[in-house]
Amino acid sequence: MISENIAQVQKNIEQACERAGRNPNTVTLIAVSKTHSPEAVLEAIAAGAQHFGENRVEEASIKIPAVTSQISTPVTWHMIGHIQSRKARDVVPLFSVIQSVDSLKLANKLSSSAVEQNRQLGILLEVNISGEESKDGVQAFGWRNNAARFQELVNVIHQIMDLPALHLRGLMTMAPIVETMEQTRPIFADLAALQDALQQSLGIALPELSMGMTDDYPVAVEEGATMVRVGRAIFGNRVK
Repeated sequence: MISENIAQVQKNIEQACERAGRNPNTVTLIAVSKTHSPEAVLEAIAAGAQHFGENRVEEASIKIPAVTSQISTPVTWHMIGHIQSRKARDVVPLFSVIQSVDSLKLANKLSSSAVEQNRQLGILLEVNISGEESKDGVQAFGWRNNAARFQELVNVIHQIMDLPALHLRGLMTMAPIVETMEQTRPIFADLAALQDALQQSLGIALPELSMGMTDDYPVAVEEGATMVRVGRAIFGNRVK
């Protein structure tokens, strides 16, 4: 079942890329394995999945070693959930990529812990592009018409880039829950435009855009996503 699901998701990504005139190789599928067993992850690995997303440190600290002990070729683990500052030290040894860096304070904590543990981390800056109060991330809603808000994003990125052991690779966002995937298109288009504006302003490359989940990832790909975080469409409903 999992292998069939991965094949279908990959097919959907390829079709979305075709509609957008993109190379499917520019999109990385993150299989979101939170609440699912190490056995399910191993089944996904056997089906070709190479990137996995977790959102709780406690769960990942058990699952990742269990999976790692049974594979010969390493896979890449992405932290995609909110991280409390006091748990930054625990995140560092488990993950290669931290997608949910939602503040300068957290970036500083991760940097210090990575230096202590002799680790290098790829990170994404999580931004709140929709303006929803329930969403984490550096505030980016209305950035086109709010020069101060855009400048704050520039300043945060400048400071993060100066931190040792962290490599800022791009932006991540969580779209609102909507009735149809087409309703998310303006959110994804806005993030892609923000990426362009920040790259021009800073004179740096921020190549990664992590956006889109099970309910809307084809639209995200059409709007420029380089990473999509898909859980339910691969593993089924969350295990309670």
